[in-house]
Amino acid sequence: MKRVLVAGAAGFLGSHLCHRLLAAGDSVVGLDNFLTGNRANLRRELRHQRFKLVEHDITRPLQLSAAFDDIYNLACPASPAHYAEDPHQTVMISVLGISNLIRFAGQKSARLLQASTSEVYGDPIVHPQREDDFGNVNCTGPRACYDEGKRCAETLLFDAGRHGADVKVARIFNTYGPRMQANDGRVVSNFIVQALQGKPLTLYGDGSQTRSFCYVDDLITGLMRLMASPAGFAGPVNLGNPDEVTVLELAERIAHITGARAGIVFKPLPVDDPRRRRPDISRAREHLGWRPATPLETGLTETVAYFRSTLRYRRRPAVGAARQPVATEGREVAA
Repeated sequence: MKRVLVAGAAGFLGSHLCHRLLAAGDSVVGLDNFLTGNRANLRRELRHQRFKLVEHDITRPLQLSAAFDDIYNLACPASPAHYAEDPHQTVMISVLGISNLIRFAGQKSARLLQASTSEVYGDPIVHPQREDDFGNVNCTGPRACYDEGKRCAETLLFDAGRHGADVKVARIFNTYGPRMQANDGRVVSNFIVQALQGKPLTLYGDGSQTRSFCYVDDLITGLMRLMASPAGFAGPVNLGNPDEVTVLELAERIAHITGARAGIVFKPLPVDDPRRRRPDISRAREHLGWRPATPLETGLTETVAYFRSTLRYRRRPAVGAARQPVATEGREVAA
C-alpha cells in the first residue's frame, strides 16, 4: 500500500484518480481549495477509511506531517471559462503551486507527477504533436495564463529533476467523461448540455478544426502507469487519443446520441484557438505500454448519461459564482 497525495482531488480528473488509487489499495490524501473543484465528485471517497480530504490552496506552502510515496499535481483551472475568470490566480496556481509541491516532495522523498497539458504546444505547427516540439504559443494572448503557466511549471519540474528530484510530466490532451462540469466551456460538455436542454449546438469557426478525445478512464490509467515507470524517466509523455475528429463531426455524433433536433449555430472562432490537436503517443506506447481503449461512441454515451442525471437532479452555479481561493492553512474537510 502506498500513501498518495492528490492536489486538485475534487476536480474532474482528480476525483477519478482518487477513486482508482483507493481501488488499487492505496491510502489517499486529497487537497483542494474548491476554486473549481466540487465536493460532490468525492461523495463516495469521503466515506472511505483510506481517504482524507484537506482544504488547501497550493499557492501556499504545505504543512502536512504525514509521509507520502507519490504526489500527483492536478490542481489548476483547466478550461477557458474557468481560467479566464482570474488569469493571475491561474498563473500562480501553476507556478507557485508546483514550486511548493517540489519543495514538499523533496522533504518527503516522494515522487512527483505534474499534470501538464497539450496547450504547451499552442496552435501547433508540427502535426501530430510530438514531445520534442517546442510549440507555437502566444505568450501575451488571453489563453497565455494557462498555456504559459503550464510551460513554466514544466521548466521548474525538469530543473528539479536535473538536481535529483524524482519527477514525471504528463501532457494531457482533450479528456472527457462523467464529472465534467456543465459550465466549464469545453466543447464536449457544451454540446451535451445544449443538446439535452433542446438548444442549438454552438460551434465556433466552421467546424473543420480537429481535436482528439480521450475517455477519462483511459487517461487515469496512463497517469498511474507514468507514476509507476522507472526512476529517471521523467517524460514529458503525451497522454491522449490519436484518433482525430473534426469539431463538426463531434457535434453530429452528440446530436445523434442525445436525439437533439435544434441544429447547429456557428460563431466566430476564439482568439488563439488551436486549429488542429492530435497527440503522437509513440513514447507512451514504448515506455508505458499505454494507449486509449475506449471508443468515442462508447465514452460519449457514458458522458451523456451522466449529464442527463446531473441536469435533472442538480442545479449548477454559474462560472462567476465559483468560490475564491481559501487563505487558511490546510484543514481537513468533513464528509
